[in-house]
Amino acid sequence: MYQTDPPRSPKDVLPTMYDLPSEDPEEPGLPDQFHLLQPRLLDETFRPLNYPSDEIFVASDLNLYYDPRHPLWYKRPDWFAVLGVSRLYEQRDLRLSYVVWQEGVHPFIVVELLSPGTEKEDLGQTLRDIKQPPGKWEVYERILRVPYYAVFDRYKYELKVFKLDGGRYAEIALSESRFWIPELELGLGVWQGRYQDVEQPWLRWYDWTGCWVLTSTEQESQRAEQESQRAEQESQRAEQERQRAERLIAQLRSLGVEPDVD
Repeated sequence: MYQTDPPRSPKDVLPTMYDLPSEDPEEPGLPDQFHLLQPRLLDETFRPLNYPSDEIFVASDLNLYYDPRHPLWYKRPDWFAVLGVSRLYEQRDLRLSYVVWQEGVHPFIVVELLSPGTEKEDLGQTLRDIKQPPGKWEVYERILRVPYYAVFDRYKYELKVFKLDGGRYAEIALSESRFWIPELELGLGVWQGRYQDVEQPWLRWYDWTGCWVLTSTEQESQRAEQESQRAEQESQRAEQERQRAERLIAQLRSLGVEPDVD
């Protein structure tokens, strides 16, 4: 590639998401069912109040291209969120991947779901082979400088959250497996409950009141329950009115007055 004068921006000269592969069939390991369901729950409950929905991009198991000097290098986070970008690439296409030098905005938070084969890399406990691309920890901390990095152990159901502090990640001491993120006006925590008919601890978002953000299914169920409660209350009020009317009729008749019940 020839240098131009003045130099052109990486967005103009380097590959776009249409040019880069969105999947690698030869990459070992496939997501298990937990790795499919857990990111979906994070998606459904991620609703920052200070960002409109069309300026929030979330993805799971999507190629994240991060280094314009090595445009074929990528990581594939289990889940990540970017704020201040269109939900669609250039407001028109569903993304095939997320290309940092094209988008111009780095992820705000990354979540990795620990598994035995990736735990050491996810926690930055592996030594880098200088002939190989950097590990996830190094990419998130030193290259992309992602402000928040969370890891969730699906076997121990333990949540760890790291915040960028002085260029390095510092682990946050958690209270009750919850962590509030003021920039999002949301918190991330471990919830014991049933999702997709599976009862177990799950990772999900909660609001400023401390309540878990509801999924669309939960919202529908809540509305149906509220409607049922209102209907029951109306039925009870109607029954009370009927009983009062009967008592009044009985009192009038005891006084020798025949009420006009019509």
